[in-house]
Amino acid sequence: MKKYIGRRLLQLIPIILGITFLSFGLMQTAAGNAVDALYDNASGGVTEQVKAEKRAELGLDKPFLIQYGNWLEGVISGDMGVSYISKKLVFETFISKLPATIYLTITSILLTIFISIPFGILAAVKRNQFMDYFIRMMSFIGNSMPSFFISLLLIYFLALKLNIFPVMGNKEGWKSIVLPAFTLAIAMSSKYTRQVRATILEELNKDYVMGARARGIQESVIFYASVLRTVMLNIITLLALSIGSLLGGTTIVETIFMWDGVGKLAVDSITMRDYPMIQAYVIWMALIYVAVNLITDILYHYLDPRINIIERK
Repeated sequence: MKKYIGRRLLQLIPIILGITFLSFGLMQTAAGNAVDALYDNASGGVTEQVKAEKRAELGLDKPFLIQYGNWLEGVISGDMGVSYISKKLVFETFISKLPATIYLTITSILLTIFISIPFGILAAVKRNQFMDYFIRMMSFIGNSMPSFFISLLLIYFLALKLNIFPVMGNKEGWKSIVLPAFTLAIAMSSKYTRQVRATILEELNKDYVMGARARGIQESVIFYASVLRTVMLNIITLLALSIGSLLGGTTIVETIFMWDGVGKLAVDSITMRDYPMIQAYVIWMALIYVAVNLITDILYHYLDPRINIIERK
């Protein structure tokens, strides 16, 4: 296991280098640049000479490979640069936005688990009954609605009409998290509920379940000791992918609710061509996906002993 973890961690280096190189290149080919975006709203206009001096100051007048090399050298030494827009240190700014995104991620995942797993199990147990049809219909509706539409519905009914929760921001304690968290949880729960139901039904039809029934083992023991454990492997995979995307910042939801996290920061940085901040976001996304996939693989080893047997072979 230690060798496996070490090997996966070593794979992180070329992955991050490749991702940052590609993103750096794509930013260079995008229409416009950071200096143009910086002076777009300047009153009275700005001469090309002033823009050229600003490009030289930021190092944007140098060839692409030199720009990337200088940036990479700074990151290795612990300096991610200074934001073109706010003039603040990139690392400090990015770290200051992480708690809000992590808070939203944890809350959304917990809500998803508490909704999808019980309802998925109930739909499978009550197969082709009223409860099964009702849960499947609601999950289909929830899965069909985009996140921005769900957020607008929640804002209209729970914030504007009933005045229970704030419309936007994260300054009112636990009330501020309710609407954005439920917006994310509704969409994810709708998808996972159907997945849990389908996986359970597939598992219940396998030979080992029929054999256990033939030996007289209680249905509850079969379900909780064998079926549910196997189903958890698929659930962990789905949750891992969701955690990765949520930690990266749910840009639409964070923007609608003005949730001050890394997703909103990324959108603002892309709009303003704030290259150092965008690169910090790219590194963060690469790190969390590698870390989440590594943790998922480790959990697989503990939940499914067959993986260890295959690796030994």
